Amino acid sequence: MNINDIKKTAFSMPLTSPAFPRGPYHFKNREFLIITYRTDRDALRAEVPEPLEFHEPIVRFEFIRMPDSSGYGDYTESGQIIPVTFQGVQGNYVHGMYLDNQPAIAGGRELWGFPKKNASPKLEVDNDTLVGTLDYGKVRIATGTMGFKHFSADLSDVFESLAKPNFLLKIIPHVDGSTRICELVKYYTTQVTLKGAWTGPCSLELHPHALAPVSHLPVLKVLSAIHFIADLTLDIGEVVHDYLLNDTK
Repeated sequence: MNINDIKKTAFSMPLTSPAFPRGPYHFKNREFLIITYRTDRDALRAEVPEPLEFHEPIVRFEFIRMPDSSGYGDYTESGQIIPVTFQGVQGNYVHGMYLDNQPAIAGGRELWGFPKKNASPKLEVDNDTLVGTLDYGKVRIATGTMGFKHFSADLSDVFESLAKPNFLLKIIPHVDGSTRICELVKYYTTQVTLKGAWTGPCSLELHPHALAPVSHLPVLKVLSAIHFIADLTLDIGEVVHDYLLNDTK
């Protein structure tokens, strides 16, 4: 394989059998349970990277079923999202994600900079309750529950939330172990089709783990929960701040 062939072919590793295909990436019947809670302000301040800012100590814990994901297949994901602002615009910072799909871990980290780690999340209906769980190895680190479809939710609120920009801290090391890429990345979800949204009574428990520190942002008060199903597209990213150049774009 000559140099031109390598340049033409290369977009992911391994070169001759990439861990994931080229996008775009479409998701059908993507099912969310999102539980919003109040956390400790000082703990949150220690986790949100500048130049992002937050105003209220609010976190959203997500459990997501993705049964039909182009290029990635069928998997489940869970993690913490923090409402933030960037240059006065409201958005969401993706703080940590845990999932059970190797191609999605590789693609998310390499392309956008999603903070993904391998774990075992689940989202399922247990009798009259929607239950989300997250296990890291053999240890249960998160449990979220909501009464199943007790009340219809406002679809316009869900659309508004999904239309906001999302931010990621993309870090790729150099071969000598130093940092080669350290960027704040912005992306959107597009082509959203909502198929239903519901709310109800809810709860959330987080437990300590040395390598999956979800409890570093403790649950002080559960505020609300929403359950919805949607088709959507994960759009390409844009670098909005390069930490190594100290240059905001």
